Amino acid sequence: MWASADKWELIRVLRFNFEILLREYGMRRYQLMRIFPLLAGLALVALAIAGYTSGTALAAPQAQPAKAPSARVDNSICLACHSKEDFTLTMSGGEVLPLTINESKFGRSVHGENEIACTDCHADFTGFPHPELKAASPREISITYYTICQQCHEEQYHKVLDSVHQRSLAGGNQNAAICTDCHNPHEQGRITDKTSGQLLGTARLHIPQTCSQCHSGIYEAYQYSVHGAALSEEGNLDVPTCIDCHGVHNIQDPTTAKFRNDTPQLCAKCHANEALMEKYGLPTNILNTYVADFHGTTVTLFEQTSPNQPTNKPVCTDCHGVHNISKVDDPQTGIALKQNLLLKCMRCHPDATANFPDAWMSHYVASPEKYSLVYYVNLFYKFLIPSVLGGMGVFVVTDIIRRLIERRKGAAHHD
Repeated sequence: MWASADKWELIRVLRFNFEILLREYGMRRYQLMRIFPLLAGLALVALAIAGYTSGTALAAPQAQPAKAPSARVDNSICLACHSKEDFTLTMSGGEVLPLTINESKFGRSVHGENEIACTDCHADFTGFPHPELKAASPREISITYYTICQQCHEEQYHKVLDSVHQRSLAGGNQNAAICTDCHNPHEQGRITDKTSGQLLGTARLHIPQTCSQCHSGIYEAYQYSVHGAALSEEGNLDVPTCIDCHGVHNIQDPTTAKFRNDTPQLCAKCHANEALMEKYGLPTNILNTYVADFHGTTVTLFEQTSPNQPTNKPVCTDCHGVHNISKVDDPQTGIALKQNLLLKCMRCHPDATANFPDAWMSHYVASPEKYSLVYYVNLFYKFLIPSVLGGMGVFVVTDIIRRLIERRKGAAHHD
């Protein structure tokens, strides 16, 4: 036999679910109240015969949420409670779980625009009262539910599985970033153009702030860099943001030897782009001059043959910085200034003297205006080397011809 409290609890659940069903078919409330006692009675009899117990009705969500039900519940029913201000739940671990959903923000979100139902994601909450939560903290709930994203975003979800974030999460770090940390499912606006699929400018502007939720120290350095300041202060969308260097969903570990060896090619995506560099009056020979240098030749060799092997030769970030890249003519840190460049050189060459930086031409190509001595020496050798080699070639050829002639003359004399 059931306890009286169990029966009344089940009746409340049935009443809520019948109300949802009837509302879907446009029935009025007074019609519900007239047929409810009969429906509830029939349901109780059927459940009793089947051996139904109240414990089953109130089962908590599983670790892996169920798929969306075939019959969708209208969002207005969920928002009747969840749109209330300061709606919270104190969890067993003592933390407070916010339950308020801003109805207008959800309506403007990409999920709201696409008419995603609450129960498409919260498939285990189809009745009221809701099942008791087993999760002890809001973070535990997030980690339980984020896997639902793959139902609609399968490609992105599988890319994340190969990311440094996912490996950290699998290693036990529950603070590692998951889908909902970057994309608030209840407020996320559209981030790509419907037609082209390209990232929208408004979304690009907010990428650093999104990453700063976990990487606040890096964000502080970036926002004052030449790239970050141009993005945040000038709204310049041409400069690189976090995802341009680290990727979007399949973010790899930037501390590996491979990532470091790939750095020149990474920077070259922008700095070897003629159209982009011409727009800002910057040279495009950055990569070529680096590769031609002893440092770059070695790093390129490692990048092509042994990408996972570390090299002690400098890459772009060793001289220019990583997230705190400044303008080369910045009086404090710009490496166009000899005294600032010397400090960079001394990291690998501790015995370097004040004149040591003069041995490097930066990324300049020698010209009559810049490094004129190097230019004219190169020009001299451009003429000298072909002349010497050409002269030697002429000498060898004429010597061979002379020997052949003399050999023929000797043969004729003997005849």
